[in-house]
Parts: sequence; structure tokens; C-alpha cells
Amino acid sequence: MFFIPRRKLEMPAPGRALKGRAQAMPVENRHHVNGNPIRPPFPDGMESLIVGMGCFWGAERVFWQAPGVYTTAVGYAAGETPNPTYEEVCSGMTGHNEVVLAVYDPTLIPAEEMLRLFWENHDPTQGMRQGNDVGTQYRSGIYCTTPAQRSLAEATKALFQERLSAAGYGPITTEILDAPEFFYAEDYHQQYLAKVPGGYCGLGGTGVTCPAGVAVAAE
Repeated sequence: MFFIPRRKLEMPAPGRALKGRAQAMPVENRHHVNGNPIRPPFPDGMESLIVGMGCFWGAERVFWQAPGVYTTAVGYAAGETPNPTYEEVCSGMTGHNEVVLAVYDPTLIPAEEMLRLFWENHDPTQGMRQGNDVGTQYRSGIYCTTPAQRSLAEATKALFQERLSAAGYGPITTEILDAPEFFYAEDYHQQYLAKVPGGYCGLGGTGVTCPAGVAVAAE
């Protein structure tokens, strides 16, 4: 059995996170798959959702393949270190999660459908891990950019928990927060599985479906 350092499984104590840096990570402002910009400003009417589902390579692909999604990017959020590097995040000393920023047209794909993709494409009951990927950066998280998104996130969590419990799964460990600052990951991580089609993807769902009608339940 592999030994996992405790610091990989626990958030860094206040004031103990790495210092980071002032300068943002340089990335090409063009989506490798659809050619749209990955940095704002985005077209009027677009909405954004930030999610953590384990390794961000596979999670990003789930969303760029969805009709109605304008652009996606991978990065780091919900930690303390400003503009962290991948190595710093993997150290467990930044508090950040590996996340996907998904920008979508709500007239083509509603927030409810975005959340269904989130819930069904990973196991949200695993705590500080996702499959063989272990560490605080692999935790399940929804980081909401609007109050409506947050209401939907809480409603879908409750309904999905019922389905998961019936299937023998434990409690959902997903953190649901208002969106913190999003820090772009290094350029080579952006749309990684399009650049490296045979690259690693440890993403896998539970096989449990998220109930329809959550928008009504959230009202």
C-alpha cells in the first residue's frame, strides 16, 4: 500500500500556504479545439461555471464537447497561493483545487445540464481524491458565479445524494462555494487531451444518473 503524506490530504493551515507570485501564468488566448478565447471578456449573455472533478485534463474535455459551451480552460481555485504553478499545487501547500472554467450559452445549455455533466462524470463521494489521483487538488467542488447557480448546485446535490445512497454510495463530499479567483494553469495543460489524444484520463463516473427537473426543485 502506498504511503500518502498527510499534507496531501489536508488543507494547509492558515498562513502556511506557499507565497506564490504576482504575475499571472502566460497562456495562449485561443482554445485549441474550437478557436474561441479562453480569457475574458466573453460575448454578452455567456455564463461561467467553475468545477473540480479530479484531474482537470479529463474534466475539461467533458465540457468542451458539450453543445452550447463556448470555451473552457483549466486552472487552480479555492486555495490561498496567488498564481500557483502545477508543481506547487501538487505539493499540497497551496490549498488549490484543479478546476475547469466552463463558459456557456444558457440559451443553448442551461446551468442544470452543466451540473448534470458535473455530477455524472466523476464520483463526488471520495473526499480528497478521485480514483487513483490522491490529494487536496483532486477534491470535488462547484464554484458558483451566480446565486441561481448556487441554488441549483445545492438542489442537485440533495437529489443526487438520494440516488447515490440508493446505489450504495456514501455521503457526497463536494464543496459548494461562491466562485473564488480562478488562476489559469500552464499553457501545456490547456485542452491537454486534444493536444495529447492518448494522454492520461482517470475520470470516471458512478453510473448513477442525476435526476431531471432540478431547476423546479431549486425554485
